[in-house]
Amino acid sequence: MATLLLDSSNTSLSVGFENNGVLIGFTSYEAWQVQSEHMVPEIDKLMEKLGLVRKDITKVVTSIGPGSYTGVRIALTIAKIVSLACSAPIYTVSSLRVLKDNDKPSICVINARSNRSYFGVYNGNEIIISDTIKTNDEAKEYIANHKGYSICGDARYLGYENNDTNICKQMVSLLGVLEKAPNDLAVKPVYMKD
Repeated sequence: MATLLLDSSNTSLSVGFENNGVLIGFTSYEAWQVQSEHMVPEIDKLMEKLGLVRKDITKVVTSIGPGSYTGVRIALTIAKIVSLACSAPIYTVSSLRVLKDNDKPSICVINARSNRSYFGVYNGNEIIISDTIKTNDEAKEYIANHKGYSICGDARYLGYENNDTNICKQMVSLLGVLEKAPNDLAVKPVYMKD
């Protein structure tokens, strides 16, 4: 029994497997604009390495946005195909929430382009600010006023260092609070606009 973990909502690709609350294997790397070509082969490689077969997949966890319009759809489409092929339910999670720094208060950002940020704030499993869009100036002001918080995501566009979060590990830590999608094949991505 294994849970497949998928994310391609930003510039990287993350694929992992969980069993009994333990991350048993994962791969994650920059794959901007090639996630669609790499995700399925990475799933296959990881399954072979871990000795898993299709019937071992009992759940699929995928990020659903906000993030790259195409990137969000890649992981979600693959999640739906695996769900259908393996009769495995889909669990969804915010693309920002999987960036958080474990149980530390975390400001999570993704570049939304046009001087804007996808923005969410978390403390452990608590959502302090639900996913939203802020101008980059608003995001920087919030960060400046919350010095004890970890800044998570690719924050270089805001002038901050990256906090390299293991997305698959964060998905595993959230398994207990994620809800099953009511209709696996009807799950929709979260696209945010002004």
